[in-house]
Amino acid sequence: MVGPFQRQPVKLNHVFEQIVRIGVEALPMAGLTAFSIGLTLAMQASHELGKLGANMYVPNLVSVSVLRELGPLLIGVIVIGRSGSAVTAELGTMRVSEEIEALGVMDINPVRFLVVPRFLAMLIMLPVLTIFGNYLGMVGGWSICRFALDMNTAGYIMRSVEAARFADLYSGLCKSFVFAWLIITIACHAGLRVEGGAEGVGVATTKSVVHSLLAILIANAVLTSLFFFF
Repeated sequence: MVGPFQRQPVKLNHVFEQIVRIGVEALPMAGLTAFSIGLTLAMQASHELGKLGANMYVPNLVSVSVLRELGPLLIGVIVIGRSGSAVTAELGTMRVSEEIEALGVMDINPVRFLVVPRFLAMLIMLPVLTIFGNYLGMVGGWSICRFALDMNTAGYIMRSVEAARFADLYSGLCKSFVFAWLIITIACHAGLRVEGGAEGVGVATTKSVVHSLLAILIANAVLTSLFFFF
């Protein structure tokens, strides 16, 4: 049965399992982070804009900032710390325990069996988490505008919709796809190259997190420049 399994495409149940582990289980942390960022951004904006009597522009600032920059970037950071590190540690443990070599002995392609499901799950779930985070970030901004600035809900929604454009959402989702590709590529590469037992797994996990953070920060700057100038 090993030979026929080798010739089969990637099994969907493996992909769905990774979707749950990488994305669904990260929803509470990502949602709480996004909500707190929207809350904080609205408070800081109202503090400064209030000096100019321009609190009515707080929804504009929150919506544009969350959709363009803070949503994709902060959700990416959360996924790196929670899911990217877990992928590296899991693959690294399999590497040092020689489970990956055992897959090769059974004529199972380790990349297709281990890497591809995680790769697809990350590409699917990071944009989904970003959209979810954008929504909760806007809710965080609304909570300040509604209960601290006495702005009605309809006014908040209208100003947010007027300020945000489709290009803002589009640019944020493009960033999330690029971030997902960078995060999972770095995480899988680091995990598959672990050496030195349990200590090597820890070192590889740390390097994976650091390199992923640097990669998405640089990619964010490059993509923002492209969207800004072009």
